[in-house]
Amino acid sequence: MMSVLFFIVASTPVEVLGCAVRGLIALLIALISGLAALATVTIGLKGRVRRDKNSIWWVTSTLILVIPVVAMIILA
Repeated sequence: MMSVLFFIVASTPVEVLGCAVRGLIALLIALISGLAALATVTIGLKGRVRRDKNSIWWVTSTLILVIPVVAMIILA
């Protein structure tokens, strides 16, 4: 959801939100997504240590949540 929301904000015309507001919203979404990625990777690694079968889903979630952070770095 965070990736989709980031790209929706990034693709809106400047006339709709304004350049500064649009950039701040995209930055906020990328920051929240990055923090959530840190949380999911921590849960996934703890699950890996405990040999939890669902830990692969936490790692996959981390990869999805990192997309807005990488996109923000590329677009900036």
